[in-house]
Amino acid sequence: MKYVDEFRDPKKARFLLNEIEILAQKIRTNLNRPIYIMEVCGGHTHAIFRYGIETMLPDDIELIHGPGCPVCVLPMGRVDDCVALAEMPDVIFTTFGDAMRVPGSKKSLMQAKADGADVRMVYSPLDALSLARDNPDKEVIFFGLGFETTMPSTAMTILQAEADGTDNFSLFCNHITIIPTVKAILDSPDLNLDGFLGPGHVSMVIGTTPYDFIAAHYKRPVVVAGFEPLDILHSIWMVLKQLADGRAEIENQYNRIVPDDGNDAALDAVARVFELREFFEWRGLGSIDHSGVRIREGFAQYDAERKFTVPAIKIADPKSCQCGEVLKGVIKPWDCKVFGKACTPETPLGALMVSSEGACAAYYQYGDIEKLKEKGAV
Repeated sequence: MKYVDEFRDPKKARFLLNEIEILAQKIRTNLNRPIYIMEVCGGHTHAIFRYGIETMLPDDIELIHGPGCPVCVLPMGRVDDCVALAEMPDVIFTTFGDAMRVPGSKKSLMQAKADGADVRMVYSPLDALSLARDNPDKEVIFFGLGFETTMPSTAMTILQAEADGTDNFSLFCNHITIIPTVKAILDSPDLNLDGFLGPGHVSMVIGTTPYDFIAAHYKRPVVVAGFEPLDILHSIWMVLKQLADGRAEIENQYNRIVPDDGNDAALDAVARVFELREFFEWRGLGSIDHSGVRIREGFAQYDAERKFTVPAIKIADPKSCQCGEVLKGVIKPWDCKVFGKACTPETPLGALMVSSEGACAAYYQYGDIEKLKEKGAV
C-alpha cells in the first residue's frame, strides 16, 4: 500500500476485525479472562480513539494505555525547574508547544510567560539555536524533551552549536529512554499484560532489536505498529496470532518505516552527545534506573543544569489527580475522580490532560460519550 486512504479502507478493516474476533474467542477460552494488550505510545492511544478502534474490538480485548507520552511522565518538580530557568534575567526559554501548559506546583510555562518571562514556542531545537544566534546578548535555553524519537535532533543541534561556536545556547535535558520504562512496567505487580503494541516513532530510531528481552525473558509478544487504523488493527491481529500459537516474538508491522537495526546516523549523534543518568524521576512511575540521559562532560558548556542554578526539588502531584495510576495502566482516565470535572483541557490538573499524546486528552476528546456521561464527566 502507498496511499493514506488504503490504510483506512473500511472493507479491509472489517476483514481484520472478523479475524481478530476469531482469534480472541480462541484465546479467551484458554485464558478465562480478557486479553490485555498495552499500546506503549501515546500516538497510538490517540489514533485508537480518533478512529473508534477500541469500540470496534471484541469485549474479550482490553487495551491498556502505556506511559509513552514524554510530556505526561515529566515530574512536577522538573516543570518548576523550567519556570525557574525561564524567569531568570536575560533568558529566552524555548519549548515545544505541548509543554507550555503542563502544570507545575505554582504555575506553568504559559503562566510564567503571562507574568513576563520570555518563553517562546519553537518547532525544533534548531529554531532555538537560531534565536541564540540572533540574540547574542541573551541566554537561550531549549527544553529538551522526549524519548529517542526527538533525542537525535537535540543531539545534532548541540553538535551544530559547537561547530558554530555559539556559546549563549544551552539545553535543559529531560530526554528519556523507552526500554527501562517498559521493563519497569513488566516488573510492576499491578499489571497483567499479554502483549504490546510497540512504539513506531521510537523504533524508527532504535530499531526492533532492543525489545528482544521482552520476548526472551518475559515471554510477551511485541508488534511494532504504525499509526493508521489498518496498521493498528493488523498489529493487534499479529499479537493475537502469536498468543494463539503460543509464541512470544518481536515482529515489525511498521517495516515500511522502521528498520530492525535502527538509524545509525541518529544513534551515533545521540551516543556522541548524551550518556545515561544513573536514575531519572518519572511521574507516576517513580525513579527508574538508567531511564534518562544527560549531556556528556565534553559538551558541558551547553548543559543548563551545569550552567545555571536549578532548584531540582521533588514535588508530589496533587492528591486528587491520579495521573500515576493512568500512566501505569492501572485505571482508565474516566476512573480518575477529577477527570472531566476539576481536570479538563481548559483547567488541567495533570499533564495527561494537556499533552497531544496524553491518554486523558484522548478520552476527553474522542471517548465514548455515554461512558463519559455515566462517569459524570460531561
